[in-house]
Amino acid sequence: MTDKTMPALRFRGFYDAWEQRKLGDLANIVRGASPRPIQDPKWFDKESNIGWLRISDVTEQNGRIYHLDQHISKLGQEKTRVLTEPHLLLSIAATVGKPLVNYIKTGVHDGFLIFLDPLFEREFMFQWLEMFRPQWKKYGQPGSQVNLNSELIRNQDILIPGNTEQQKIGSFFKQLDNLITQNERKVNLLKQLKQAYLQKIFSQELRFAGFSNAWKERKLKDVTERVRSNDGRMDLPTLTMSASSGWLDQKDRFSGDISGNEKKNYTLLKKGELSYNHGNSKLAKYGVVFSLKNYEEALVPRVYHSFKALANTSADFIEYMFSTKLPDRELGKLVSSGARMDGLLNINYDDFMNIHITFPNYEEQILMSAFFRKLDNTIALHQQKLNLLKKQKQAFLQKMFI
Repeated sequence: MTDKTMPALRFRGFYDAWEQRKLGDLANIVRGASPRPIQDPKWFDKESNIGWLRISDVTEQNGRIYHLDQHISKLGQEKTRVLTEPHLLLSIAATVGKPLVNYIKTGVHDGFLIFLDPLFEREFMFQWLEMFRPQWKKYGQPGSQVNLNSELIRNQDILIPGNTEQQKIGSFFKQLDNLITQNERKVNLLKQLKQAYLQKIFSQELRFAGFSNAWKERKLKDVTERVRSNDGRMDLPTLTMSASSGWLDQKDRFSGDISGNEKKNYTLLKKGELSYNHGNSKLAKYGVVFSLKNYEEALVPRVYHSFKALANTSADFIEYMFSTKLPDRELGKLVSSGARMDGLLNINYDDFMNIHITFPNYEEQILMSAFFRKLDNTIALHQQKLNLLKKQKQAFLQKMFI
């Protein structure tokens, strides 16, 4: 039988049962304070050495606050709670239940609770709160925002070990967080590097050695042709477009028999063929183009304009060209000339195919595409490593806390 006073996974040498306490017994939990009206500039001073912690800072720095863009004036400091040393805090507005630590002098907004005079190891409690965060949902009504306050937090039960074991657990997770942060920075730097190369190579500021011929302006219809196939199959993955991550798999959408009318709404796309989003949605802004890479065949909504590259034209080159936003000027002309339907953007296929794109010769297209594919693969490998580290952390949180 499982002992519910001990975690499933522990460091060697620790055997004692964890003690049940209330959070309010382990710290003096108080709420931050905000000067009002908060928009008044007299509360702020960019020369002040006291930062002003806002809700947006929490998500941007993932709970570890090392810098703040806004600083609070001496007058504003009289209207808030100022922390001159690192403290554990908990967000009770917007990013509800997110723990954080200020590592700089900070004025604390009233959207946060502060754990003063703690009887726990700060890093242990930071990680426990991270693990417990989904549980705060029980204080919210279905469809409404969770409403936390200091009394609810004070009365929350927690099982907690002795200080030595707390230190060990906190140190373990802090090292894991540092590793995650390092990998996040690596991924972000690689993405920034890709964007820089896209701009410089497609603007021809940088050229590969051995290529000096002028690029030629062509209409898109001169180097591609439309894809409209649909053989009635619905046993394939169905995909929708995301501006940030390419194709999103919706393969579980269909079950049972699909009507003929439903089949007409989809285009059968083959590997290497492209689709263009000519509307404007939360998922993908108009102008986004993606080719099919991870499947031999898939179904995509017919609302996208699907097409394929002709001989001596690289589909990858076309996709990377659109990712630079260089064709947006041409697309913008279509939008401004009234390409709308029911108030939404709706650039038709013929107009889209008549936009101009500047192409190098085929050999240079292939070299450029290979360069960016290699960079994409490197980014994907580091992103997979980052995702794995985050999953591992979640697994450890579940097994090393109660």
